[in-house]
Amino acid sequence: MQQVRQTSTPVSARQHNTAHNGHSIVVAGGGPTGMMLAGELALAGIDVAIVERRTSQDIAGSRAGGLHAGTIELLDRRGIVDRFLSQGRIAQVAAFGGTALDISDFPTRHNYGLALWQSHIERILAEWIAELPVTIYRGSKVVGFTQDRDGIDVEMSENRSLRAEYLVGCDGGRSVVRKIAGIDFPGWDPTISNLIAEAEMNEEPEYGFRYDHRGLQAIGKLENGLVRVVLTEQQPPPVNEPTLEYLSEMLASVYGTDYGVHGPRWISRFTDMTRQAASYRKGRVLLAGDSAHVHYPAGGQGLNIGVQDAVNLGWKLAQVVKEQSPECLLDSYHAERHPIAARALRLTMAQVALRRQDERSKALADTVSELLAIDEARQRIGATMSGLDIRYDLGDGHPLLGRCMPDLDLTIAGRPTRVFTLLHEARPVLLNFGEPNTIDIAPWADRVRTIDATCEDAWELPLLDPIAAPGAVLIRPDGYVAWVGGRTTTDIAGLAEALTAWFGPPAACP
Repeated sequence: MQQVRQTSTPVSARQHNTAHNGHSIVVAGGGPTGMMLAGELALAGIDVAIVERRTSQDIAGSRAGGLHAGTIELLDRRGIVDRFLSQGRIAQVAAFGGTALDISDFPTRHNYGLALWQSHIERILAEWIAELPVTIYRGSKVVGFTQDRDGIDVEMSENRSLRAEYLVGCDGGRSVVRKIAGIDFPGWDPTISNLIAEAEMNEEPEYGFRYDHRGLQAIGKLENGLVRVVLTEQQPPPVNEPTLEYLSEMLASVYGTDYGVHGPRWISRFTDMTRQAASYRKGRVLLAGDSAHVHYPAGGQGLNIGVQDAVNLGWKLAQVVKEQSPECLLDSYHAERHPIAARALRLTMAQVALRRQDERSKALADTVSELLAIDEARQRIGATMSGLDIRYDLGDGHPLLGRCMPDLDLTIAGRPTRVFTLLHEARPVLLNFGEPNTIDIAPWADRVRTIDATCEDAWELPLLDPIAAPGAVLIRPDGYVAWVGGRTTTDIAGLAEALTAWFGPPAACP
């Protein structure tokens, strides 16, 4: 096992973790979800460690293929979006059942997706958390744990254990953490199976997509000179672990030749198994990403939803660990994120149905494609597939409540800035657009910044009509609006309740 201490502090200040043999939070799994969660916790000043079975950040194959607009906005709110944009290709990647969904007319700075393989996404995230005080135990994995009223003892491979306050399972669809915690994982068994491989070929293949009686067949060229192959198998597949010989046979059965395939870098399979954790929390154990939900990769939802899980959970977990908020705040994580994944599961199952090759399914797919050509339908499904329509149920009220705050151009103390820039430190912000210095939140001043600002922009969000500018807005660290005030200095009803609900009870006056 290799322990890597990643921090921006001097080497001499890095010895405390081995001394106390514990951390506030242990994250099982160092993929995109685990790294994003660790970064969020580190920004909040929490002692966090990742336990990752890989000895490096390298992954077999390129894996997932990009980021949606909602995730790009999220990365912008942390000030790291340019790292990804500089490495990827901006494109209209949103689609549903094979129908492309152009979102270039959406009112957001990032009305597009980003074509970027997961191997690059993980590398960039790893470089980011290397700048933060995050400990990584590489070449190890979580194999067990026991909870008590004060914390959790996490057992690692190689006979090592860590003491923590909470354990978060970000260890994938076969999550050991979820299984040991005894959290049910109900859903649907697979109906289709796809072989996926990256390899060399002696002959130039037939690039592009093809549909036959079995389903999708595709060959694409990768940037490293390899080809990526996706083939639909019989169900159930005839072999347990796919081999080069099997890949060759599958290619020949579809294309009439195997194109001289050789030198595979990665051969695997994926199915449309669809499952979701019954609960995202059990005591001191929480789940995020594929540990909490698995589904067919249609629409590229998995990685994006997992990273968004992490940002929803991180600040809440930090406040509970700091004892600023009661433990019940963690219940809002399941309440908010479980419906988002449940919707994604339904949408991916629908897309599997649309891709079937019987005549009735083809007729249905053609009808859905015609419907998505209608502007309102395109916008609605495009916003959903891009993660731009999320609204958490925070009750009735202003249209902004529970939605992501738009990235408006602001003027603060005579200087221009953007809303997202104010969220780089992952701290809550109260923006006052009324008379300066008229909203007093002194009992929460240690947790929430109050900023007087002016804004000339129109307040626009996807799927909504233009919104009248409010007098004040309380923004959570994840960028979602927790309270909206009126235009008068006295119209702050509900502000104290919102501050208490999301950021803990007021501090005692000195």
